[in-house]
Amino acid sequence: MRPQPNRKADPNDEVIELAASCRFDPDKWSRVAFDWGHGELSDYDGPREWQTDINQVIRDHLANPETRYEPLQIAVASGHGIGKSAQMGMLSNWAMSCFDRAKVVITANTETQLRTKTSPEIGQWFRRSLTGHWFDVNSKSIKTRDREATEQWRMDFVTWSEHNTEAFAGLHNKGKIILLLFDEASGIAPKVWEVAEGALTDEDTVIIWVAFGNPTQNSGRFRECFRRFREFWVTRNIDSRTVPGTNKKFFERLRKQYGEDSDVFKYRVRGLFPEQSAMQFISAVDADAARDRHLRAEQYKFAPVIIGVDPAWTGDDKLEIFLRQGLYSKSLKSIPRNDNDVHIANIIAQLEDEYQADAVFIDAGYGTGIKSAGDTMGRSWRIIWFSGKPIDPGYLNKRAEMWGIMKRWLKDGGVIDEKDTELYDDLVGPETVPRIDGKIQLESKEDMKERLLPSPNKGDALALTFAEPVGKKLRRGPSSGGGNHLAVEVNYNPLG
Repeated sequence: MRPQPNRKADPNDEVIELAASCRFDPDKWSRVAFDWGHGELSDYDGPREWQTDINQVIRDHLANPETRYEPLQIAVASGHGIGKSAQMGMLSNWAMSCFDRAKVVITANTETQLRTKTSPEIGQWFRRSLTGHWFDVNSKSIKTRDREATEQWRMDFVTWSEHNTEAFAGLHNKGKIILLLFDEASGIAPKVWEVAEGALTDEDTVIIWVAFGNPTQNSGRFRECFRRFREFWVTRNIDSRTVPGTNKKFFERLRKQYGEDSDVFKYRVRGLFPEQSAMQFISAVDADAARDRHLRAEQYKFAPVIIGVDPAWTGDDKLEIFLRQGLYSKSLKSIPRNDNDVHIANIIAQLEDEYQADAVFIDAGYGTGIKSAGDTMGRSWRIIWFSGKPIDPGYLNKRAEMWGIMKRWLKDGGVIDEKDTELYDDLVGPETVPRIDGKIQLESKEDMKERLLPSPNKGDALALTFAEPVGKKLRRGPSSGGGNHLAVEVNYNPLG
């Protein structure tokens, strides 16, 4: 691809020089590398305004030597039809054309999306480019025709899942460029985001990560690019109505049908996240409010202290121990899965004594051994069956009921730790399951894992603190075990 000494001038030399001049300028490349106004691009005089904006963000980042080798992360939430695939095509062609031995990876949440939509569209932009003859384009990869660099100078289309993150192992390209593109980012598994963050670590390397998606979910990692992690991401919300070439009449019909401020219109047209995903049980609005609140001690110290324990049920899960006192809550322990029930029981007993807990509730699923160990220690811990009968007949089972009470608790002033991101994700993650009988059913842990979401162990541990009404205990003498408490009968509202 590079001109060789002592040979005749080649028209390709001009293309090589042009590509070299655009190395740090995707905006310039997008304007000169494609035959705007002719052929397939006859209706366009250049990139759309929002595409130019993204290209210029990258250009300005790379133009500054102080920021050039800092990872640049861009998240674009948009309505339909704005030209996301076209932008990915232009960006990837720029990286592959203007950098020696570039490495580009594009992923989507489904094989269908990647093979039928993303890959063909990007392939078209490579064929339209001045450098189209430099590359071999197929449905799974785009590679340089320089046979000495075929495996080092390439672009791959990869469908990733929580259990298929091996491709990140190759996301190293020290001294050159890495371009990572997420298509339909709302549906990409949290684990994939985590692995991506850990992989993009090469020094003195241009690293650009751009996530595109319709903002269909008010939870998940794509949503958090605009909220919790916004200081690390350049974010854009693109309204489809502002983009030339989109179907304005159809958008107007949607506006009349659903309303300007409806969730459907927000994510399909305005590029805004909905207030609450359609099936989401606890809204991000309520979780955000709980995270932003602060309590004085006198606002909760009068209430009983309740500990909830959700044991780990697979090798990747953690045992979670949570405390709640009135409107206050906090995580006490997160412990990797441990089958030593006696050891875990001792930890719970220590915490019970330290915080002078008035009740301890343990999930029966994997907690019966822990409960038995506690019995031998004289502890009066309660086993709660998630599948058990609820007090409120409007819920399918005990777990749904506890989460329902917790949901009201959040609305009524409950507080969660603003730094506990795992708890936050747990709370907004589960969905409801529609039922003919109208009973409220919460999505199972197994079903959440099928959606590539982690088991909400912290959420379940906090929910367990709402298992039963609890009375404050009168203590006689130092708290050293189960036999030095005297229960006092009080009427106590778990929402108190």
